[in-house]
Amino acid sequence: MSSPWTITPADSSVRASTLSAFAAQERLHETVIGDRSDLGAHAMQGGMRALVRESWQRSISLRLDPLTAQADPTLSSDELARLRARNPLAGVLPVINTLLVRHATEFGLIVAVADEAGRLLWIDGDSAVRTSAEEMRFVVGADWSEARVGTSAPGTALELDHGIQIQRAEHFSQLAHQFSCTAVPIHDPVTGAVLGVIDITGGDQAVAPQTLPLVEAAVAALEAELRIQSLSAPRRSAPRPSGFTAPAMLLSVLGTENGSLRGPSGNAPLSPRHAEILLLLGWHRQGLSAERLAAALSEDQPHAVENLRAEMVRLRRVLAVDHPRLRIGSRPYRLETDIDTDAGRLLALLRRGAHRMALAAYRGPVLQGSVAPGVVEIRTEVTRRLRQTLLSDASVEVLLDYAATDEAAWDSEVWRACRELLPARSPQRAAVLARLARIEQDIGTSSVR
Repeated sequence: MSSPWTITPADSSVRASTLSAFAAQERLHETVIGDRSDLGAHAMQGGMRALVRESWQRSISLRLDPLTAQADPTLSSDELARLRARNPLAGVLPVINTLLVRHATEFGLIVAVADEAGRLLWIDGDSAVRTSAEEMRFVVGADWSEARVGTSAPGTALELDHGIQIQRAEHFSQLAHQFSCTAVPIHDPVTGAVLGVIDITGGDQAVAPQTLPLVEAAVAALEAELRIQSLSAPRRSAPRPSGFTAPAMLLSVLGTENGSLRGPSGNAPLSPRHAEILLLLGWHRQGLSAERLAAALSEDQPHAVENLRAEMVRLRRVLAVDHPRLRIGSRPYRLETDIDTDAGRLLALLRRGAHRMALAAYRGPVLQGSVAPGVVEIRTEVTRRLRQTLLSDASVEVLLDYAATDEAAWDSEVWRACRELLPARSPQRAAVLARLARIEQDIGTSSVR
């Protein structure tokens, strides 16, 4: 069953015939808007999604004109600066750039961040699309709420408090019909209030099946970052939602030998052994007995449990100074304060289908210098899951990026998958074939065709 929030092949034949699908949408828009007294009948006959029909009805009830509806004039530079300064999303802009902007630019898209009222505060991405979008007043400072411009992804996502995709002539305003967009609201992790919305705008790639899960995963990461930042800020008067157990700290173990722990007291490096212990306890949330934890740290060494207990004393002393809120219980050993790991986040991104984000988050193997059996097991699981998921589900662009990493540079199966996914006339195909020939020559693989 298709989702009412997304664009699916059943909604339009973009891949088969983009022009005919666009023309059909335009005709429906002209018919429905031209006969506003019978919006429901026309919309049903034309196959319009219910949420779009309801949004158009709201737009009509506000007496918006689809031919002239456009954003308010932009704010002055001082007004824009004040809105930006007091918006909590200003503190996570680097995360937005890492997770969305760089990749959106590659696909000819732009990323916009609006506040809870629909006012665009930041826009970045493909320069040509940004210039084109200016013609419909999609610029910083403009009001893209549904009350101002009618149906659009950022405005309707805020109106419904839900991630949504809007394609071309589904926009109420005719000025926006050359664009498609995906938007997801972002919430305050403490109060649950809407802080704003993240929007992807551009051509039909903006409403590709993977785009909404991608933005949803990015929003989840942003809200997690806001949780961490809120711990070092003054407490808010609003109560936390019932059952709130957000991770207070992040343990970074990818692409490093020592690891580090970030929390309200800042970011502190860890010794290799302490990083191993925290990773194992973070991975096994139910806790580990002294015997199991000792075995996960060292194979069959004498006095392993006694050595572990002495190390736990040292670790608790370190945490008491650097991260006093993080406590480790006993019998079994367990974390009494919830922590997150970058390795766990990577697996969550893979589960959501956010392959490009997962690959961007993968900085290397888990605690790559560790020989502790339990850590080796986690390292193997993460690298295996990343490889298998990308091989089976990722786009060729993501798979090519993975092939360029140190881990996949000599992986003939990955390079063969790239070869099979690339179109016959792709300019990248020659480089892939050359790489396969080099692998065959150096380490011996099946023949290259």
